[in-house]
Amino acid sequence: MPMKFLNPVMNPLVVLAVASALLVGCSSTENFEEPDPVPEVVSTVTLEPTWSLTVGEGYDGQYLHLEPTIIGGSLYAVSADGELIAVGPATGDVRWRRELEQSIMAGVGGDSRHLYLVTGDAELLALDRDSGDEIWRLRMPNEVLAPPQSNGNLVLTQTIDGKVVAADAASGERLWQYDSPAPALSVRDTGAPVVGGELALVTLANGHVVALSTANGQPIWQYTVGEPSGRTELERLVDVTAKPVIVEGAALLAGYQGKLALVEIRNGQEIWSRATSTFHSPALGPQRVFIAKANGDVVGLDASTLEEVWVQDALSWRRLSEPATIGDMLVVGDFEGYLHILSQDNGQLQGQLEFDDEGIRSPMLRWEDRLIVYGNGGRLAVFTLEDRD
Repeated sequence: MPMKFLNPVMNPLVVLAVASALLVGCSSTENFEEPDPVPEVVSTVTLEPTWSLTVGEGYDGQYLHLEPTIIGGSLYAVSADGELIAVGPATGDVRWRRELEQSIMAGVGGDSRHLYLVTGDAELLALDRDSGDEIWRLRMPNEVLAPPQSNGNLVLTQTIDGKVVAADAASGERLWQYDSPAPALSVRDTGAPVVGGELALVTLANGHVVALSTANGQPIWQYTVGEPSGRTELERLVDVTAKPVIVEGAALLAGYQGKLALVEIRNGQEIWSRATSTFHSPALGPQRVFIAKANGDVVGLDASTLEEVWVQDALSWRRLSEPATIGDMLVVGDFEGYLHILSQDNGQLQGQLEFDDEGIRSPMLRWEDRLIVYGNGGRLAVFTLEDRD
């Protein structure tokens, strides 16, 4: 069944090749594959910065994913050393800035009233969205690496060992907890849950995606994205670290050493699937589905037939970020901080920009016709896509 894309704008990581920084329970730090060199590109387009600023110490040398967020016309970003800012996305004007007393482990979540952060001491913080003042805090059972997600009534967090905790958004009272079995070895990353009114979709390190009732945390359905196979724990990794992408009543799921699948949200029924291996959510264009594969290849699939239309292999093993669309182009970041611009139509490299020499790991955000990028070194910028004269 083909997918329809009425709205292509949808609101990591070396591939197991970089073990200790990426894996929980593994001690090796060597790369198993040599990354391709930065490709030489004759640019036809460029990303033009509208504004740029620095947020604290950025990732402060840690393997984190500090994804910013836009809520109610403000852009919020946080650094690992606890600097939280609210910015006007159009001009970059800092509306307020707060120095938190704790280190921060994940990106910013939020709803109409609050922002949500998790600290290095495994506490969930709720802050006033207009001032950054603390409202409440709640102890988590373990470390949290994904941004908390809220539907306005409850806040969901997921720990690195597969526990999902729901808290009352107003009071911080713990409502329920769901425990999933955790494998002996997993990627040091967690996909953020998707929280609706009645269901929450949670991705797990055991290769499953589970839909939980927001009322009581009971599982409604479970879908297997990847089945462990092989003799070693490394070979048996099937982490699902990609946040589900919602497409017209269905969820687009993807995992490492698993598959790309579209399933019905209400019951988990598979609509279609095809084998893939990725740590990231796919990006959607009017005619294409785009995947940054675990080996660094970028793939464009036809949205109607699901056939592979093109493969760009000049970025192999460059630890790519989640792909993002802007205009008729596709953008991916890499571990050396380059932004690579590809044609959505044929995958050819059309432009390149060196952004943050400490790398780009967090997903980029689309806002109107612009792209928001937050680098590991703390540089936060908004770009427009421009033709090269």
